Amino acid sequence: MIRLVTVTPSSAHASATMRANHGRDTGPEVALRSALHARGLRFRKNVRLDLGQGRRVRPDIAFPSLRLAVFVDGCFWHGCQEHRSLPTSNASFWREKIEGTARRDKQQVAWLYEAGWTVLRVWEHDVPDCAERRIIELVDELRSRRPTA
Repeated sequence: MIRLVTVTPSSAHASATMRANHGRDTGPEVALRSALHARGLRFRKNVRLDLGQGRRVRPDIAFPSLRLAVFVDGCFWHGCQEHRSLPTSNASFWREKIEGTARRDKQQVAWLYEAGWTVLRVWEHDVPDCAERRIIELVDELRSRRPTA
């Protein structure tokens, strides 16, 4: 038997805040992509990677020729230990939601590793400074490993 559970928003403010959060093209993602593009890097954004066996992953930034996938994780949605704060209303719902996101993140990273990808997950609070440097280092490293013709 399937049981449908609905969660009633705790307030109009909470509803408006959650509606305003988008799954892609967030401020930190756009800032990081702009910084990378300004440095001459070219990539795909939000491209769906079909890894076989029904496994699909959509990194925020992908360098397909290098098999590098980058995810920009929001502190709230992905459970940053430094900046996260759980809402007090519907606390168990939010705890389960964020823990589920963390499980999905780990599963997707495992799938990408199995498919031969390098994966970098960065926190929104690391964007663009630390994240930009780390991505450039990884791109340079992966390019140097490629066989020359």
